[in-house]
Amino acid sequence: MGYIVFAIILVLIHFGLWKLFVKAGRKGWESLIPIYREYTITKITGHPGWWIALLLIPIVNIFIFYGLYLDLVKCFGKRRFWEYAATVLLPFVVLPWWGNDPKVVYLGQSFTAEFKEKHPYKKSVAREWADAIVFAVVAATLIRGFLIEAYMIPTGSMEKSLLVGDFLFVSKLNYGPRVPMTPVAFPFAHHTMPVIGGKAYWEGIKIGYKRLPGFQEIERNDVVVFNYPMEADPPFSRPIDKRENYIKRAVGMPGDTISLRGANLFVNGAAGFEPPHSQMDYYVYTDGTGLNPQRLLDMRIDSNPYAREPYQLFLTKEAYEEIKGWANVTKIVPNIRHQDTDESGIFPNNPLYHWNIDNFGPLIIPKKGWTVTLDSLTLPLYERAIRVYEGNELESRDDGVYLNGAKADSYTFKMDYYWMMGDNRHNSEDARTWGFVPEDHIVGKALFVWLSWDEKGTFFDKIRWNRIFMGIK
Repeated sequence: MGYIVFAIILVLIHFGLWKLFVKAGRKGWESLIPIYREYTITKITGHPGWWIALLLIPIVNIFIFYGLYLDLVKCFGKRRFWEYAATVLLPFVVLPWWGNDPKVVYLGQSFTAEFKEKHPYKKSVAREWADAIVFAVVAATLIRGFLIEAYMIPTGSMEKSLLVGDFLFVSKLNYGPRVPMTPVAFPFAHHTMPVIGGKAYWEGIKIGYKRLPGFQEIERNDVVVFNYPMEADPPFSRPIDKRENYIKRAVGMPGDTISLRGANLFVNGAAGFEPPHSQMDYYVYTDGTGLNPQRLLDMRIDSNPYAREPYQLFLTKEAYEEIKGWANVTKIVPNIRHQDTDESGIFPNNPLYHWNIDNFGPLIIPKKGWTVTLDSLTLPLYERAIRVYEGNELESRDDGVYLNGAKADSYTFKMDYYWMMGDNRHNSEDARTWGFVPEDHIVGKALFVWLSWDEKGTFFDKIRWNRIFMGIK
């Protein structure tokens, strides 16, 4: 349902822009190409073309983006406050409307002095900009908080399903928008003030966890953006909605039993989801001639140019098959931990549980209403959820377990929890290191890639065109 709604919205917006571009004497197709579309808007409005570079600067890009589109509609005589409001909040309604209205005509480049002389408006330029900026801030904050937000993939933990440099749209509507729990904050800053540093929010006002109705429940194997739960601890000690955003796949649902054996995922005893483009790391041996670093770069495989054999490479199944066939490759060995190998930093970080990233569990994921017995075996697994995420006092004494000062032998969970893992399972900090993700940490569902930027590409192929508007599965 969410995909259909957003698809309809995008079609209507681009249909309206196409019509307006044609009215301005441009080609309609110019409205369909990201970045080039905004460059064309600078030509329609009279802005310098170099303004496009400002779209790459965080926070500044928000003002530039909305400023360009507000100046675009101004070219067609739309300068009243409600028209600005509709442009930002309801572009899928007003852009097609104005594009098809024969009375709406192109008046000229709105950013030029000639336009202002020819089409005077009683508000000063400063007033117009102030109105536009104030409204853009409010509108963008509401859109980011309750509808949709852009997110960039910063690490390779989801490769090759999602690549470093992918820019995503994350829907708040699918699972239901979360009411801001820390509502007083600096616009467009998540948790840290830009440039000067320090907190970008004030904790004097807090709102308990509430979520508005959504289109759907979280489904197993959805790609989900959530707040990193470990930032509840020092040195950050951040409020829930100000913790860092992470993106992983929800491979385990509330009430599921999760486990890994030999790097293979099992959910409720059955084989779990295997991402079609997932990676595993391998040790690659050659006949002594080594691997060609340019050939690896062409395959977009990260490697250390100074490494010696064996080479440790993260490979998809397709890349594994290709490299295995190279004439100088003698052996490829998967880097899988033995089931008896202890590994530090693995949840629950307790000597009772000898788990590693390839051999883990079985472990039951808490579900709202599920009652767990409290004893020496379960406390290491569920103590953090009970104490930190659900706000209880929990203490183990000689004569038993005490919950909020009273002796207790069980606990009933108040929230659902999820098990989040990266698709690049040997290069992912995920639930195997920090455990469960509570439902109040869920931000939204990743819908599609709207831009993909390859830092390692040449000047002419920085943009991965084949990934633009790619749906996320």
